[in-house]
Amino acid sequence: MRVWGLLLALGVAGLGARVEAQPVAVVVHPDVRASDVSFAELRRIFRGDQQFWGGRQRVALVVRAGNARERRVLLDRVYGMSERRFRQYWVGKVFRSEVASGPRVATSAAMSLSLVRALPGAIALVAASEVPAGTRVLRIDGRLPGDRGYALQ
Repeated sequence: MRVWGLLLALGVAGLGARVEAQPVAVVVHPDVRASDVSFAELRRIFRGDQQFWGGRQRVALVVRAGNARERRVLLDRVYGMSERRFRQYWVGKVFRSEVASGPRVATSAAMSLSLVRALPGAIALVAASEVPAGTRVLRIDGRLPGDRGYALQ
């Protein structure tokens, strides 16, 4: 029985490792004119330092709630912050009137995609495997999810 439990645990752990390796796509509202951003620009956008897309179209941030992989990738690679620090960061930005509000929170990939379609200027991270055909996906430094050297693997 112990061997079976160990094999099951190893199998589950192995499956989790493959899931973790899946890239995360940056999806945007269909009217966003940008098709490629640098990683530095992506960081400025998600940190609320760049609040407009090129012209007058305001950026609408959408982030996943809880322990979703997209949120972990966002916190680790884009923000470089812990969950606690991320929350403090946005409270401070709003308190200092640097932004009107913090990011909108989505509880699922489907909700993220729905908000991105509904909110002009919206941007979100979604597991590449969950992005439906026809959805606008931004390139990061000229690369799409799955490309060698893609920043959000």
